[in-house]
Amino acid sequence: MRIRKIVVTGGPSAGKTTGMTWIQNAISKLGYTVLFVPETATELISGGVAPWTCGTNLDYQKGQMRLQLEKERIFERAARSMNAEKILIVCDRGAMDNRAYMDEREFAAVLADIGMTEQELVESYGAIFHMVTAAKGAEQFYTFENNAARYETTEQARALDDRLIAAWSGHPYHRVIENDLDFEEKLKRLIAEIRAFLGEPDPPEIRRRYLIEYPDTARLESLPGCRRADMVQTWLYSRRGEELRLRERREKESSFYYKTYKRPAPDGAQIEVEEPLSREEYADLLLEADPARRPLCKTRYGLTFEGRYFEVEIYPFWKDRALLEAELRAADEEVRFPPELSVLREVTGDEAYQTAALAAQA
Repeated sequence: MRIRKIVVTGGPSAGKTTGMTWIQNAISKLGYTVLFVPETATELISGGVAPWTCGTNLDYQKGQMRLQLEKERIFERAARSMNAEKILIVCDRGAMDNRAYMDEREFAAVLADIGMTEQELVESYGAIFHMVTAAKGAEQFYTFENNAARYETTEQARALDDRLIAAWSGHPYHRVIENDLDFEEKLKRLIAEIRAFLGEPDPPEIRRRYLIEYPDTARLESLPGCRRADMVQTWLYSRRGEELRLRERREKESSFYYKTYKRPAPDGAQIEVEEPLSREEYADLLLEADPARRPLCKTRYGLTFEGRYFEVEIYPFWKDRALLEAELRAADEEVRFPPELSVLREVTGDEAYQTAALAAQA
């Protein structure tokens, strides 16, 4: 049995409701049993339990977080009892969405109440798909009609959309789906991104890699939503043209483990499938490490700029430069870079800057 759990989130009037129908139709055709965890905030607010009806916003947020997590646990237990080979659990918003409605003190109190760290919340989901609010670039379609719990103006919706993106920005598989296409194309891209995550046929992912000047790391860490993680990548034996590797990701006091499989796809894209591991599974797979390839240590900063996700990678053997990766939807798409970074040149496809070559410098 293979169970994957994802979050579909976004700003107000982003198209999530229609998106869920598209997910059901498209992903079930791939042989998946698709389960949907309903949006907790809408359930509570529609029933009369809201930040403005509870004693304090903190009282409400504690209750919403506990209900959210308990619903997910129920769906996960139910999934494990089903007679199905492939199950996709789709959360209509996830636990970190609540972060956008709290200040630092309130969020710390909620984490203490549930006994979890921020990183444990973030990485309890396999992937995050953020649909940008219609209030950004499709204002004529911004509406209150399909959600009785919605109350935000277009200005508030845009600000909330930014906070939601920032709340999830530390997730290693975070995709932002904008309104630069018509609505049907937006939904098609959502399905394509989910298929890519699941590793189903022809899931292209286009990345561009750039050499940049060594950044001001303190400035990066001060940016809203920027997340730092220290990582170790270890390569396993694999077939020619393919790549199989392990990754340990350390952020603050927590460590998480992954196995990644990559193979090339047409037009410069690549198929990438990533799955989480337990500490024990990670330790067992380390015994299959390729002794001809050294483990690679690096520090990664994940940040979002103008709806695009970027990763800055800093290596211990470089003091004057670093690498930047950007995710593209089309090979000819123009990329605008965060102003905090100074790009020297593109090095996509340059073997000297591939991870295997970098590992040789470690």
